[in-house]
Amino acid sequence: MKLFFIALGILLLGGLFSAFIKEKFKLITLTLFTAIAMFLLLIPSLQVLFSGGMQGAQLYFSPMFGNINFMLDSLSAFFVTVISVMSFLGLIYANGYIKPYLNRNMNISSHCIFLTLLIVSMLCVVTVQNALAFLIVWEIMSLSSFFLVIFENNKKDVLNAGIKYLVYMHISVIFIISAFAIANIKTGSLDFNDFAIFLNQNQHFANIIFLLAFMGFGTKAGFVPFHNWLPDAHPAAPTHVSGIMSGVMIKTGIYGILRTLCFTGMPSKFIAYTVLITAIISALWGVLYAITQHDIKRLLAYHSIENIGIIGIGIGVGLIGVVYGNPAVAVMGFAGGILHILNHSIFKELLFFAAGSVYIKAHTRNIEMLGGLIKKMPFTAILFIIGSVAICGLPPFNGFISEFLIYAAMIIGLPAPTTAAFMTLVISIAALALIGTMAILCFTKASGVMFLGSPRSEHASNIDSEADKIMIFPMIILAFLCFFIGIFPQYIINIVMQPVEMLLQGSVIPPVVSAVEDMISSISVIFLVFIVLLIAMCILRLLINKRQRQHTTWGCGYDKPNNRMQYTASSYAGLFVSTLKPMFKRISHIKKPKDIFPKEAYYEMEIEDIEEAYIVKPLLKLDEKFLAKFEKIQNGNMQQYILFGLIFLIVAIIGLIYFG
Repeated sequence: MKLFFIALGILLLGGLFSAFIKEKFKLITLTLFTAIAMFLLLIPSLQVLFSGGMQGAQLYFSPMFGNINFMLDSLSAFFVTVISVMSFLGLIYANGYIKPYLNRNMNISSHCIFLTLLIVSMLCVVTVQNALAFLIVWEIMSLSSFFLVIFENNKKDVLNAGIKYLVYMHISVIFIISAFAIANIKTGSLDFNDFAIFLNQNQHFANIIFLLAFMGFGTKAGFVPFHNWLPDAHPAAPTHVSGIMSGVMIKTGIYGILRTLCFTGMPSKFIAYTVLITAIISALWGVLYAITQHDIKRLLAYHSIENIGIIGIGIGVGLIGVVYGNPAVAVMGFAGGILHILNHSIFKELLFFAAGSVYIKAHTRNIEMLGGLIKKMPFTAILFIIGSVAICGLPPFNGFISEFLIYAAMIIGLPAPTTAAFMTLVISIAALALIGTMAILCFTKASGVMFLGSPRSEHASNIDSEADKIMIFPMIILAFLCFFIGIFPQYIINIVMQPVEMLLQGSVIPPVVSAVEDMISSISVIFLVFIVLLIAMCILRLLINKRQRQHTTWGCGYDKPNNRMQYTASSYAGLFVSTLKPMFKRISHIKKPKDIFPKEAYYEMEIEDIEEAYIVKPLLKLDEKFLAKFEKIQNGNMQQYILFGLIFLIVAIIGLIYFG
């Protein structure tokens, strides 16, 4: 653990040092410090993942905290690896993304400090084993990410998104505090190991604590119905922050759920079904609303909800395998869920970075105003398409592997001991298949409208060059990882099996693990053969095309086709969306033509989340009405404020005397 603490110190030193140098060198300096820290962090974390052991350290801060244990076990090491690598790639990308802001003479000192605090706090969250210390670093993570979200605080919608995010994070922490408080009352300790000893012997309290923790950590992760902050916060934040938040930070919520499972012991059937059903609803909800979005970053934010749901499906299926005593289902369910944590981090950062590159060049996130960008930004277009194929779970990329394991777990579990388990697994298989289909619809829409066809506006027409090379570089690395994990999953599955064994508390049966590894190796061989055949077909096609004459496509009599003759994002998904009208609240913006030859007319349709429209907003209005009744108290009269304070003080003293 010495290297771990040295790395944390280097990160903090990098953030502090960057505050005192010139603006154009701040992020470069922070990136160099982060590179050194990442290297130091990977040494102990990979040692633990490959060896299956653990490393720990105990620090004494004060009588209030007592001894605080920091533990680098298999689960923590997995998350440390993901956090360190993805954060480093995000900082590389930030060097190019921030350049236009530096040209406007913006100060990024605080931005660098909060980036550092976010990374350090995430690393501490996944290693600290003391409830009070955990809550402190959890709060630092929430606050630092809040300040990163409101980077462009001169925009009202950005501030609103940031405040909404902060409110949801404090709702989540109420549930987490409640769970830890109950455990502390029953054990008289703040240490997670003491929680585990007590809860393994008290199933009733274990269920209560897990449900509270699931609601708290699930809010951070983005499970429905606590997901509303996510589609607003990600578009508001700078793209490198969106990538880190979506690719890494929301996974700390998944870590919290998995860590809670470690010390609550054997889950009940109710817990297993609750996790699985919530995950299915979240995944369907996320992908359904993603299809309706025209803001590319908002679209990707809803896909974060979808993929958190897929991770949850893997965990839920793993829990079903545990409660019904089916080790194969448990191993493959957990393995698929944990591997999807890594896979989603990779392809979601790739997609966000590509979307950010388009935004920097086109100055719009509205895909309806783009088009034809593959000719002007070929690298960004190809990399976005690779990320799109990966997130849709299509071979031969990494998203397929994790989803395949989850499918395999559900299919193997179909000879279920109860009707309820059988029906749940059948519905889960159908839901995951539907999710994949809708994801393909969504990303063919996004990729086609953004990159193919001809420019739909001046935003797209005025792009004259590819994104900065420093922004392309991390995207290439992420695309390579998508491909490598898809083609050679056998080298990754061994790392994933270590946290799976920890979750199952050492009850993993070796033959099951061997069967999973053999199955993954077979997939690798099939994919390699597929790629060889694909390359051969491409070469053959090129040879045939050389002998053929090329002609333009018949334009149905139109001499000069224009951008009005191509699919829009709305029309592409319109038929599918129209079949699910009850799931959406539609808001139309219309300017009707008035003259025979109108100069301007338009029709725009906005889709609002029904939970936001019919639950969140009405509650906010009720809150505003209630608080408005107290406006008279705030009249600017200092003497009256002093009187209120004096009255409160007298009441407090009387209460203490009476009840004391």
